[in-house]
Amino acid sequence: MGMSEFTVTGRWQARDGWETFEKDIDAENEDVAVEYTYTEFGSKHGLKRTQVEIEEVQA
Repeated sequence: MGMSEFTVTGRWQARDGWETFEKDIDAENEDVAVEYTYTEFGSKHGLKRTQVEIEEVQA
């Protein structure tokens, strides 16, 4: 199975409140795209999953 591009939108908890985001991610499926989003926020911003809200995933 090949990769598809997914657009993941949601919001994350910044120091001064919630900020929205939109990311384009190449992944095998929706779940992988969501997982990758959590991982990226975790590594780049040191956020826990509870601090990231995924609102929509579009292929």
